[in-house]
Amino acid sequence: MIKSQKLNSITSFEHQYIVGSRVDVTSYQDATQKILQWAKARTSAYVCAANVHMLMEAHDNIAFAHVVNRAALVTPDGMPLVWALSALGVKKASRVYGPTLTLHVCEAASQQGVPIGLYGGTSESLTAFASFLCQKFPSIQIACQIAPPFRSLTPEEDYQYTTEIRNSGAKILLVGIGCPKQEIWMHQHQDQLQLVMLGVGAAFDFHSGRIKQAPTLLQNIGLEWMFRLFMEPKRLWKRYFKHNPRFIIFFAWQWLTSYLKLAYRRND
Repeated sequence: MIKSQKLNSITSFEHQYIVGSRVDVTSYQDATQKILQWAKARTSAYVCAANVHMLMEAHDNIAFAHVVNRAALVTPDGMPLVWALSALGVKKASRVYGPTLTLHVCEAASQQGVPIGLYGGTSESLTAFASFLCQKFPSIQIACQIAPPFRSLTPEEDYQYTTEIRNSGAKILLVGIGCPKQEIWMHQHQDQLQLVMLGVGAAFDFHSGRIKQAPTLLQNIGLEWMFRLFMEPKRLWKRYFKHNPRFIIFFAWQWLTSYLKLAYRRND
């Protein structure tokens, strides 16, 4: 048996703090390579795909900010974060979108014989997503599929699911129970699971066709949120109208103070 190690953060990634949360500079290739490397070594780690929603949740809750900043890897999931990195001087910043990273990781896992597990969604969405993966990557090994109830788990239920994941042999666990719930769950279970957990949000529903993704053009110009708001207005309107304007204000202030400090140092 390979002895596991707990990985709280990764220092080899270039990163910046955006409104208080760490965002790493990475790529699909680099992130996938790291995740597979950790999985094979039975490293206990979790990966966050950060967008404006996640960073503003962290800004409003210091405990959640700790969860995000303790991740092994925090990818810039949304284009506003890529632009923010660029504004802070990271010219090579690129988007690493959670649902697309999911496919890169699944492809590499299938090629390298690394079993994966699925946690989240509904039984129907997991079945559809598993079918999609098996068609796209015929050699993929899906060790477990767990659809927990949409409520707080009892200690007995949590123990049962954790044991099932542990006994399945999965080395990568895709966790799709929504932000901030999935990040908190991964952080709480890091000590209990010798695998890499990847927070994938709505990736199960996106790739199984249950929820339509925004066109690539809208994604590239940072308007994916508008498309998703149009598709699910009742569920998402409060999130976007609460977080998006405040993010612009807070980051503008961060950039301005950073710029003024740099200008002062140059003139000193």
